[in-house]
Amino acid sequence: MDLARIEAVIYRHNAERGRLIPILQDAQTAYGYLPKPILECISAHLAISPSVVEGVASFYAQFRDRPIGKNMLKVCHGTACHIGGAERICEALYRELGADEGDTTEDGKFTVERVACLGCCSLAPCVMINERTHGRLTPRKIKKIVKEY
Repeated sequence: MDLARIEAVIYRHNAERGRLIPILQDAQTAYGYLPKPILECISAHLAISPSVVEGVASFYAQFRDRPIGKNMLKVCHGTACHIGGAERICEALYRELGADEGDTTEDGKFTVERVACLGCCSLAPCVMINERTHGRLTPRKIKKIVKEY
């Protein structure tokens, strides 16, 4: 794995231990996720235990330890969406894509993620694919929308 990009990130932050989270954020931006060799490199350069670096990376939901698909699909599970049938939407998605929550499809086209709220309660149930929100969904509608991507 090419470590030049992570070393540049670390040095841009002056290799300061207190900059661990911004370093992890920039590393994820550079690589798309945080694979173990990247975490080990950060650990070594900052003189922080590997278990501490891995603990921080696994604690915050913003960090990923696996690559994501071309399209990020976020399923809202806020109160309005839950009541409106978010679970049925998820079941239809899982069947259609062959990927469960947190997984990426085999073809690398989609990553499915459960989110607490998208802030679109009037559109419940809804999903966001990349930056586009789709609302008032049914299992049939979500299958049709996925095929567009």
